[in-house]
Amino acid sequence: MSKLRSYILPMAIILGLLLHSWCSLLAWIVPYFIFIILLLNFVAVDLRKLHISSMNLWLMLFQIVVSIGGYYTIRSVYPNETVAQGILIGILCPVAASVVVIASMLGAKRETTTTYTIVGNLMVAIIAPVYFSFIGSHQDMSFINSFLLILSKISPVIALPFFVVLVLQVFFPKTNHFLSRYKGISFYLWAICLLLTLGQTINFIFIHGKGNENTILALGISSVITCTIHFATGKWLGGKYGDRIAGGQLLGQKNTAMGIWMANTYLNPLASVFLAFYSIWQNLFNSWQLWYQDRKNEGTSVKAHPFFGHNFCD
Repeated sequence: MSKLRSYILPMAIILGLLLHSWCSLLAWIVPYFIFIILLLNFVAVDLRKLHISSMNLWLMLFQIVVSIGGYYTIRSVYPNETVAQGILIGILCPVAASVVVIASMLGAKRETTTTYTIVGNLMVAIIAPVYFSFIGSHQDMSFINSFLLILSKISPVIALPFFVVLVLQVFFPKTNHFLSRYKGISFYLWAICLLLTLGQTINFIFIHGKGNENTILALGISSVITCTIHFATGKWLGGKYGDRIAGGQLLGQKNTAMGIWMANTYLNPLASVFLAFYSIWQNLFNSWQLWYQDRKNEGTSVKAHPFFGHNFCD
């Protein structure tokens, strides 16, 4: 199965393209799968020992500053409000709830990714309503209403499994240990989530793409540039704190489903196409990373890639 894992994500992308209309009908089950994924990954970490690191703070600062900076930069050099909004939501978009799945397979510290999964999503819940108060189509919505609306979408997926596992670890350690044996299942659940989410977003592009070809092209180009910057910057920052993989995944791997929902709710819905494209790029890159690591683990002669350095598998 380890040999197949690097091909699962591209297969999910292809099936999402072919079955996009069906995927959009089944996408409602994704939050439930994400809950199970986080539950299975949280049980493998002692949640009482988690702490916010300096790297977490730098990652949050990057998202806060570069998202709003990118928005105004695009508006000044390329006067297209939809593309500018796509840049904003693409950078501010919270880290994927299932980031720990891929990051752990690549050798990242599980504690690091688990911590930022929680604090990074909470940060977005606080900052996004501030930005949406003067950007987008619901500027009349109060901060507290916007905050509670976003938090209501994040909390059941992020906070609930966290507190469930915390109770298990304190009062039912044997149950927690039993569940930790099955954390490997989370990767395949995530592949299903990817299939459904991509299919839903591709379906959106088919429905709303006509007549907006130039804007969609600009969103696609800007999304691949942003994705590259995210992973490169994250790996560089993570290298400063001894965990290149965690830094790259935490900044580069986005909860595109959450970002698409925020774009559809607060911004021009067409801006969500940025995240639809981004989801494809990030998962193709994740597939390549898994393939590259498997080649190294099998002892195949693979030269150290300059983008990853010599500690790719550390």
